[in-house]
Amino acid sequence: MSKTAIVIGATGLTGTYLVSALLQDPAFSKVKVLVRRPWAHEHPGLESIIVNFDDTTSLRTALQGDILFCCIGTTIKKAGSQQNFREVDHDIPVRCARVALEQGVSQFLMISSIGAKPTSRNFYLRTKGETEQAILQLGYQSIHIFRPSIILGQRQEARLAETIGKWLIQVFYFLLQGTWKKYRGIKAVTIANAMLLAAKKGDPGAHIYESDAIQLLGRMPIG
Repeated sequence: MSKTAIVIGATGLTGTYLVSALLQDPAFSKVKVLVRRPWAHEHPGLESIIVNFDDTTSLRTALQGDILFCCIGTTIKKAGSQQNFREVDHDIPVRCARVALEQGVSQFLMISSIGAKPTSRNFYLRTKGETEQAILQLGYQSIHIFRPSIILGQRQEARLAETIGKWLIQVFYFLLQGTWKKYRGIKAVTIANAMLLAAKKGDPGAHIYESDAIQLLGRMPIG
């Protein structure tokens, strides 16, 4: 039976690839994207819903389906402050995950970050780790957390630090072997494919994929 997928963060680099893949997959009859402003994309199976992510009441109506994908994320520079960053990368995912579970969604898939850890001294990695921790405690039947290294692809906005990081990682790509292999850059389309495949398999329990595991999973055929 075909399912309804819900995507938050659909307008981002990985989210765009994911939505495209979901719309082409017969396993999904509908793809609902939750956005803050109108999204100029049309497809018979696509439903674009403008929401206020702070409004739990409207989220209850929008977050009705089978599987929730979370690709939402920002940078501290773009957010303007650590507080605003935490709202996007922690509060919105956790709030949406909680409301979706209440509405009967049984599977949750989320992009986090390599190095995510709730006890990290790094604010970015600590926030990501706290987000993971909060969602793992909600009680979903199936949770899949993806921890990619630097995500490769053409973004709409330039990120200087990330651009430099991408260049360095690609220069030293083949030197990153063994336990360092997970630090290789990873294409956004590979992450999207890995999320789609994991969703279709639907293995119960909690699953965390480091970047090298995402690489392997994202290259497998999606049947």
